[in-house]
Amino acid sequence: MAATPRVSLVWVWLTLSLALCLQVMPMADGWQVWRPDWLGLMLLYWCMAQPDRVGVFHGFVLGLLLDLIEGAPLGQSALTLSLLAFLSALVYPRFRTYSLLQQAVLIFVLLGLVQLVEQWLRTLFGPFSMHLSFLMPSLIGAALWPWLATLFKAIGRRSAKT
Repeated sequence: MAATPRVSLVWVWLTLSLALCLQVMPMADGWQVWRPDWLGLMLLYWCMAQPDRVGVFHGFVLGLLLDLIEGAPLGQSALTLSLLAFLSALVYPRFRTYSLLQQAVLIFVLLGLVQLVEQWLRTLFGPFSMHLSFLMPSLIGAALWPWLATLFKAIGRRSAKT
């Protein structure tokens, strides 16, 4: 990822709010597994594009909002999204030098780790069957990453010109 121009925090919070809405949008039961982790993807994008402005605090606040909306135990999503932002800060220096395909693989690993922690927390809070379908949102998110990153870079360049 090339250096992106600084964007306003209003634009960052607007896109994160849109991702939150997409994350909690109702879907049929059979289709839930096919929903990408929109909030995790958007948080990863902004943590990689603007690491000095978006980080663990944003993940924590968005996780609390997600917990409140979904009715999950308070702090469960806050923990996982904070972990995701922290992991993105750890891999940030190398991530920016990778090609889009390598970035997509790393996105799959990061989202998969966070999904694994989330599934582990769900098993702690009650009866929950764990199978490998929980990785499907991570796989779909990794497939969407090149298009999402390219789209936001183009929007950033276009807004910088005006």
